[in-house]
Amino acid sequence: MASEAVRVQAVEPMPTDGPPDTALVARVLAGDDRHAFAALVRRHQGSVRALLRRLCKGDDAFADDLAQETFLLAHRKLDQFRGDAKFSTWIYRIAYNSFLMAIRSRHEEESLDENTVDGESADHDGPQDLHPEETVADLQMDLQRAMAILSPAERAVIAQCYYLDRSHEEAAYALDCPLGTVKSHISRAKQKLKVHLQVWEPKTS
Repeated sequence: MASEAVRVQAVEPMPTDGPPDTALVARVLAGDDRHAFAALVRRHQGSVRALLRRLCKGDDAFADDLAQETFLLAHRKLDQFRGDAKFSTWIYRIAYNSFLMAIRSRHEEESLDENTVDGESADHDGPQDLHPEETVADLQMDLQRAMAILSPAERAVIAQCYYLDRSHEEAAYALDCPLGTVKSHISRAKQKLKVHLQVWEPKTS
């Protein structure tokens, strides 16, 4: 396969119109159509990178490397795509598995204390005394720190269901886990996020 077909950062986003994913997959399988696979990359690279950047806690370079690996794996495993789920959901599963393998090889410690992030705590009392621009920036920073306290599995379900707007069923397929597990991860993640972000809750008089 030509490298340009999977060079994630070197292609422009593709409009959502055009041949459906299943037709593009069929063209690749029928004759190793590199243009068809490049179209799949252009169509899905943005959401795959967004998912991985959430999982990688802001390490964009690491996430982009994983996105590259995701599409390489997808090309090699394309004959395993059965069409019983959306192509996007299928490739999210590959992305998540690539992420899990990568962090295992890095021997990352994922047992952070639920009440702290790198020993840091918010250095402000809340949004009430900030300008709008500062409020947004601080909220985004606090949200990123809050996401970092979640386990990889919890970050994955939050990214799937809230950032990518997937259903619980689609998230379960993409993450290759039972539906009940997805719901449990969401419940635990929301409780952790609520504790960390409670400073942003509106104060009642």
